[in-house]
Amino acid sequence: MAQRPTMHDVAARAGVSQAVVSIVLSGRYAGRASEATAERIRHAANSLGYRTNLQAKTLKTGIAEIIGLVGDEVATSPFSGQMIKGAQDRAWEEGNTLMTVDTGGDVALETAAIETMLSHQVRGILYTAMYHRELEVPTGALETRTVTLNARDLSGRTPSVVPDEEQGGYEATRLLLEAGHTRIGMINIQPGEHIPAARDRRRGYERALTEAGIALDPALVRPGEGIHRTGREGALALRDLDDPVTAIFCGNDRTALGAYQGLEELGLRIPEDVSIVGFDDQDVLRDYFHPALTTMQLPFLAMGERAAELVLDSSAPAEVHALPCPVIHRGSVAPPKGR
Repeated sequence: MAQRPTMHDVAARAGVSQAVVSIVLSGRYAGRASEATAERIRHAANSLGYRTNLQAKTLKTGIAEIIGLVGDEVATSPFSGQMIKGAQDRAWEEGNTLMTVDTGGDVALETAAIETMLSHQVRGILYTAMYHRELEVPTGALETRTVTLNARDLSGRTPSVVPDEEQGGYEATRLLLEAGHTRIGMINIQPGEHIPAARDRRRGYERALTEAGIALDPALVRPGEGIHRTGREGALALRDLDDPVTAIFCGNDRTALGAYQGLEELGLRIPEDVSIVGFDDQDVLRDYFHPALTTMQLPFLAMGERAAELVLDSSAPAEVHALPCPVIHRGSVAPPKGR
């Protein structure tokens, strides 16, 4: 087996001392080596196939250039890929790699994963949830810098990065108000509102109506379950009222797909007869909407980036960082019929 190239080999190839190679490859050479020298060293390292000895570096500094990500079902969630990509890209920009473990909700596996990451002396841990929820961060994770991602830390001991669900619900409803609708229904995604997404999206809807001087009507809010069936049932019920709605804010895109079906069964057109706004912007559903669905996008890429920034910044306080959900304008919103 060929011997791996060493830092001494890189120094010889670049025509500099081993000390200069060390400071350049560590990224801390400003004022100590010119950019031309740094480029020559990087070229020598690449041509030789040199890799930093991370184990030796960890022993020297006490910190590995690794960020851990532990999640309950991140490998199977339709959204998690963007969160992981955002965190991974930001970590890489700072010279770190991301170690990801999907626990599937298994507490024993989660404990083992955290212990493994601590044994590798990771720079920090992103404790991640499949869907936005409130939780307690495991005690073991608190032995290092930890940031909760797509979740709120109930203890308030760690920074949390979440989507701004309430503002998203507010802006979704404002879209319909600005189009001229005043009779606006909502189909929510959970009957008991035990998760922030259900509770806060509904609060945003109500805040927008109240600001517009429209009295809240409980009959216009359907509980739903965040699935196709309850979206269809909710749309049928909202159109069956004595004073039917002309627009519906659906708590997620799956609900909106059901609402599309229910309205089609009634012989109604979107957006000519009823306008629809969704939430999530699920890419796996986009092609099923005709016309294309106007929706609020969950900012998973930005959330992953922000969480990685926070885990690398040990001075950042344990605050909640609620990131805005952008509006994705498509073809499901129009003024009410007759306007």
